[in-house]
Amino acid sequence: PVRDDAAAPGVRRIEEVTGTSPDGTPVHGWVVLPEGDGPHPVLRVVHGGPFGQDTWAFFDEAQVYASAGYAVVIGNPRGSGGYGLDHGRAVIGAMGTVDVDDVLALLDAALERPDLDGSRVGIMGGSYGGFMTSWVAAHHGERFVAAWSERAVNAWDSFAGSSDIGWFFADAYVGADPEEQRRRSPLTYAAQVTIPFMVAHSEEDWRCPIEQGHRQFVALKRAGVDASLLVFPGEGHELSRSGRPRHRVQRFEHVLAWWAQHLPVAPVA
Repeated sequence: PVRDDAAAPGVRRIEEVTGTSPDGTPVHGWVVLPEGDGPHPVLRVVHGGPFGQDTWAFFDEAQVYASAGYAVVIGNPRGSGGYGLDHGRAVIGAMGTVDVDDVLALLDAALERPDLDGSRVGIMGGSYGGFMTSWVAAHHGERFVAAWSERAVNAWDSFAGSSDIGWFFADAYVGADPEEQRRRSPLTYAAQVTIPFMVAHSEEDWRCPIEQGHRQFVALKRAGVDASLLVFPGEGHELSRSGRPRHRVQRFEHVLAWWAQHLPVAPVA
């Protein structure tokens, strides 16, 4: 009802979208649409978890970005909750494989719409979504104009000993073998990134400690990537959801400024 209520103008509409991964697995999500006919620039926003879940419910981040003129694609790749045990467990020992396929398949399905511009797409996400952003930027960067990776897991070796859940989470999802942890770490592939890349982190993040962001940023800079680092003092892993109001506003300002620079709503002639 909020979307249809005349007392709540500006709440952007959301439409369901489904796609098919290369192995035939269905992938499900939504597009939050800005005003106008488009074609609109697109943000593929990946949720955290990985056992999290996007839904049709009001999502402040998607609403802010859509209100700024971006079509926002959200959805649930394998590893997400809500689609059964096998779907949720599909990324155990396989992060950066079928989940990547699903993230891109849903984007492809959304880009079939004539009101979305497939030549102007950015990717962003936090926590596991930050992992996915870092991974996709290194392996499929040609599809995106820029990336915003926030509170990400970038290196499983140090995550295992520094995160408040690292002592069990890394082994459970990736395994204890150091070489496998290296293969599944976006940090390993940082030198393959060629697009502008924002590393955003909170100073007191115990879930994905700030060293995860520092290591990624240093690796990107050493590789000559156009990388930036944004750190919020006194905040933790929940900054975007329950951080200090002024920091939440500042974060949105930084996000919109980043995309205005790298993915302007009006195409550059």
